[in-house]
Amino acid sequence: MTVKFVDTDTLTVAYEEHGPADGAPVILLHGFPYDPRGYDEIAPPLAADGNRVLVPYLRGYGPTRFRKADTPRSGQQAALGNDLLQFMNALGLKQRVALAGFDWGGRAACIVSALWPERVRCLVSCTGYNLQNIAASVEPAAAEQEHRMWYQYYFHSERGRTGLTRNRRDVCRLLWKLWSPNWKFDEATFEKSAVSFDNPDFVDVVIQSYRHRFAYAPGDPALDGIEAELARTPKISVPTINLHGGGDGVGPAENSERHARFFSGPYERRVIPSVGHNVPQEAPAETAAALRDLMKGTKP
Repeated sequence: MTVKFVDTDTLTVAYEEHGPADGAPVILLHGFPYDPRGYDEIAPPLAADGNRVLVPYLRGYGPTRFRKADTPRSGQQAALGNDLLQFMNALGLKQRVALAGFDWGGRAACIVSALWPERVRCLVSCTGYNLQNIAASVEPAAAEQEHRMWYQYYFHSERGRTGLTRNRRDVCRLLWKLWSPNWKFDEATFEKSAVSFDNPDFVDVVIQSYRHRFAYAPGDPALDGIEAELARTPKISVPTINLHGGGDGVGPAENSERHARFFSGPYERRVIPSVGHNVPQEAPAETAAALRDLMKGTKP
């Protein structure tokens, strides 16, 4: 697969493209700590349907690079959403785009769907409404959920920054195992994605992301306007299917049981038994089916 590049105001975004250039646009977005390899069994069949399928590397991953040395290496939610919007603009996508994402990528897709719904055809969001309520983050969760978030608290410390810097594969491999306990991936599968974590900005972006969401680190001032909009918890009006893995080890399926209230448009929730956090790679057929179901009833 040839990697292509496009410049936005902030990034030189690396992305993979499948299908005809004039096909209906579909963007597939990975999360932390994953990369576009999670869509290897999804992008080709969607392209065979005649769609133009785009799979970008998020900021801090793979060949994607910041254009300027003084740009804050932020991983905050507004940065992810703005990156997606700018990626769409840089490619000159005039048609409404079908979006699918999980984890960080699901957050970016939800943000664009919530704030710029006129640009979005439909949305597949793994684990549902992925916008962060930063103001409420100071409230402790139930003990079991606090336990699942150990890695976030680890990243709040300088010890965690050093640990991720020195042992990024060890940390990320463990997260894969804990978050998808029923997924028996091998080392070769992990390594295909792990090379993306060698990006020189990976650690800074990750650390800032997990500190900002708890209000422990300032955001990029250029993104304050978007964060203010997100603080209002905007509803998502585009047609949406929420795919949630029944075996998700970090965000159990019951977490999204009441997410319908965040969606003002057509909304469906599908729980996939035994599947963990990395829904697209663990359940590619179900992910592709959700996109196809949504695209049947919508136009670009």
